[in-house]
This record gives sequence, C-alpha cells and structure tokens, in this order.
Amino acid sequence: MSAAGLELQLRTLKLPSFVEHHAEIAERAGREGLGFSECLQQLVELELSEREVRKIDRLRKRSGLPAEKTLANLDVGRLPWKVQQQLPALCEGGFAERAENVLAFGMPGRGKSHALSAVGHELVRRGISVLWRPTYQLVQRLLVAKRDLCLEAELRRLDRFDVIVLDDIGYVQQNREEMEVLFTLLAERYERRSVMITSNLVFSQWDKIFKGAMTTAAAIDRLVHHSIILEMTGDSYRSEAAKQRACSKASVEQSAASAT
Repeated sequence: MSAAGLELQLRTLKLPSFVEHHAEIAERAGREGLGFSECLQQLVELELSEREVRKIDRLRKRSGLPAEKTLANLDVGRLPWKVQQQLPALCEGGFAERAENVLAFGMPGRGKSHALSAVGHELVRRGISVLWRPTYQLVQRLLVAKRDLCLEAELRRLDRFDVIVLDDIGYVQQNREEMEVLFTLLAERYERRSVMITSNLVFSQWDKIFKGAMTTAAAIDRLVHHSIILEMTGDSYRSEAAKQRACSKASVEQSAASAT
C-alpha cells in the first residue's frame, strides 16, 4: 500500500496523530531496532495524549469562560481566608462528580465571577464540561426555546454540561415567565448536575428574583441541599483599582508639575 493510501485509511479511522507521526516512528524503529509492538504502543500513546489535548480545547471553546479570568491571574491572597481554603478542593472537581452546587455571595467587585471562572477553567483542564453564561443570557435562551415549543430539547442540550455557571443571578429580576424557565432549569439539574452561581443578593432577597415566597423557598431548597457556599467579603477590587489609578495619575501630574 502506498503512503498516501495508508494516510487516507488512518484519516478514515479518525487517527490524526497516527497520520502525523507514523513515518517518524517508522524511521526511529529502523534506527533503534524497535519492534512492531513498541511502534504501535508509541503511536497509541501519542494518539491518546493528543486526543485529550483536543478534547480539552473543545471544552474550553464551548464553555464561554472568560479567557482572562483564570487561576493564574486570580489574586488569591485578597480572597477571604475561608474561600482560600475552599478553592483547591473546588478546582479538583469533586463537587461536580457529586452533583453539588457552588454559590458565591458578595457585594459587587469582591471577585465572585473571577473565582468561579478560575474554578471553571481548572475543571475544563480535568476534562469536565462547563458552560459559563450571564444569567440573563441563559434565561433568554430558555425563553426562546419555550416560545418555539422546544424547551425540553434545550434542557437536554444543557444537560450535557457537567457544570453550568450562572453569573450575576441577582441582577436579573425576572418577570414570572422568566422566573419559571430559570426555576425549571434548576429543578432539572437538582441532584444530577452541578450549578455554580454568583449573586450580590443574599437568600433573604431572592424573592426579587423568583417573585413568590413558595417558588423562592423551593429554588433555595434545591440549591442549598447539596452545596458549597463562598462568602466573598472584603473590599471591592474595582474600587481599589480605581483608587490606585487615581493615585498613579496624581503622582505623574505632580512629577510633571515639579519638573516645570
């Protein structure tokens, strides 16, 4: 069989790493006297390794996670001490295997979104499928599906994600129809898949989201039953960054004035 014919068959079998490396491995076998089994093992190991890389790349692209909000650029030292202790276990992903939820509460600018995004990136690195969406976007997606009479199909598509991150749930003060589709999503995932949520509203204020006492209580009950709560206290990151920029600007202006 010609080299071109072999490559065509390997592509048909969806073995791109075999296609890319078989000639190189064959040449090495000739130089080093490798047997057939050794060559095959090397090719299989390459295929599995590169397949895992491609899988993680696909998961990351599908996730919608903010590319800039990773663990590498998260200022962990600014997080509350208890959250610092919780973070490593969250990044390992055990909570997703147990279908537990993660709820991050705090005022704006406390690092809720960055912390959960960083966890999401670490989960993807471990091959766990994640979907990140601002809550209002996902609610609108569900409303469109309901209007088109395909809400059940949309929920099945979302069920493919091990973890869904709902960012800024407190900013979305839904009308009754929006509340219903959000509650349906949470109920569908209860004890089966994980949800991660950031909120600037504490539970006692969630009636602003779900509108009725019974629905609010039912939503909270499902979320809290198996959950890890992160209390994001402390100063606002954004306010401190703004102060630092103002101080730097004042310093530059003062230096310029002194020079003149």
